[in-house]
Amino acid sequence: MNTTPIIDPLQGDFPEVIEEYLQHGCMKCISFNRRGTLLAAGCNDGSCVIWDFETRGIAKELRDNECSSPITSICWSKCGNRILASAADKSLSLWDVVSGNRITRIVLQQTPLQVRLHPGSSPSLCLACPLSCAPIIVDLNTGSTTLLKVFVSEVSNGPTPASRNKCFDGTTSFTPTAACFSKYGKLVYLGNSKGEILVIDHKNGEVRAMVPISGGSVVKNIVFSRNGQYLLTNSNDRVIRIYENLLPLKDEVRALDDLNERLSDLSGVEKLKGVGSKCLTLFREFQDAITKVHWKVPCFSGDGEWVVGGSASKGEHKIYVWDRAGHLVKILEGPKEALIDLAWHPVRPIVVSVSLNGIVYIWAKDYTESWSAFAPDFKELEENEEYVEREDEFDLNPDIEKVKGSDANEDEEVDIVTVEKDPAFSDSDMSQEELCFLPATPIRDVAERQEDKFIESSSKIVDSNISGSPLSEGAGQNGHTSNNASSPVEDGAGGTLVKRKRKPSEKVLDLQDEKVKKPSKSSKASKSKSKSLVDQDNNGNGFHSDEISD
Repeated sequence: MNTTPIIDPLQGDFPEVIEEYLQHGCMKCISFNRRGTLLAAGCNDGSCVIWDFETRGIAKELRDNECSSPITSICWSKCGNRILASAADKSLSLWDVVSGNRITRIVLQQTPLQVRLHPGSSPSLCLACPLSCAPIIVDLNTGSTTLLKVFVSEVSNGPTPASRNKCFDGTTSFTPTAACFSKYGKLVYLGNSKGEILVIDHKNGEVRAMVPISGGSVVKNIVFSRNGQYLLTNSNDRVIRIYENLLPLKDEVRALDDLNERLSDLSGVEKLKGVGSKCLTLFREFQDAITKVHWKVPCFSGDGEWVVGGSASKGEHKIYVWDRAGHLVKILEGPKEALIDLAWHPVRPIVVSVSLNGIVYIWAKDYTESWSAFAPDFKELEENEEYVEREDEFDLNPDIEKVKGSDANEDEEVDIVTVEKDPAFSDSDMSQEELCFLPATPIRDVAERQEDKFIESSSKIVDSNISGSPLSEGAGQNGHTSNNASSPVEDGAGGTLVKRKRKPSEKVLDLQDEKVKKPSKSSKASKSKSKSLVDQDNNGNGFHSDEISD
């Protein structure tokens, strides 16, 4: 009989506690670059801040003088050299990350709530989801827009220019529609207000497949996992659904053509549903059956093994974590602030959330020290215990404790040039070099500058007091004291060099003590001589005896 080992779902790599928080103005949305080394945040004043996620410091700030409206969405290009930001003033701004310069700015006729750059290596197309209009494909080079179909009844044989759509004229309104690119950007997956997932070829605007969602509720979010194998939807019925992608990742358009040929006996909506059943299949459903909470910006973990969703309830900052099998493994409770955005780190068990007050919270795993991992025979004690060692416990036995030789072949050449591919970034076939880090110039705080000035001024005062003190170590023959507080070698006023006086060694001090204890004849003669000098000093012309004896 085959037995399957029981795996504790609570023992996983998912975040548990708030490790740190980031604060800069009032941040509204966040996005990681592909490697997870940089974090971009859109602010309420229209600026974008790039954080170095390793040092948790600001690496770059992108500011547009023409935009002062809140940023609604922010997105990285695949190579990390570009950032696309949408604002509440209906504008799209494409930035060069290294230089910090704005490349282009396009103003739409509707406020874009979400933007996504094409996942190609040199993005020139983006997908924008406006507030009250169907999703559009925007060419960032020319500024042209193409409207995507949101209902099957509107299917036509070609794309419809955005200027001809009734939506921009105000006669027809749509609820906000969610959409996203597939892994390689050949297809667009769109969720409409009827509870349907449409698979669209954005090059010709043709709807290739349709997948109806049970319940028929409005689709608020739709996103692919990092590997492109799973699709997540968040509907208005408070249920998060996971679909498995059955199409090949690189030849998905050709696979759709084959499915259309196989189902040639069907037509219309039935054919689209038939093709859709071969594209996506329902894998899991997630919901809170007790509180029936609405979900905010659900997403996958970097490896696709975990699903996370934020509570949309006001006044609470709760994050729910499920495994892909459907088990709720953790509920993260933060401060009493509403959650507005959420992102999982691409390669590490870290979740970053944004509160309504504009503060970014970093959730990480709570690691506990386990010394037994380094020494298997190590035993942790709850309290101190008295230990009596054996007599021969720490005796060295040369036969047993002989150092074993290394099994490595020292003559084998080690390859330090070839870079092995990371399985998490297996699709790194880009011709353009990827940007992972930004050079940052550290800027000291004002308080540190004032403190340094205070220390510098106080040191100058101490130096001046030492140089002018009468308690200097010695006096010259003319009765002038030497400045021992100066540098070891410094230039005087006349260009002469003055050296610092050395401290006598212990041997010299001992010899001086012996001379004091056993005065010689010469010392007696010097005393008599000094006595005569003191007599002269009494007459007004002599020196002090202590100075001569010293």
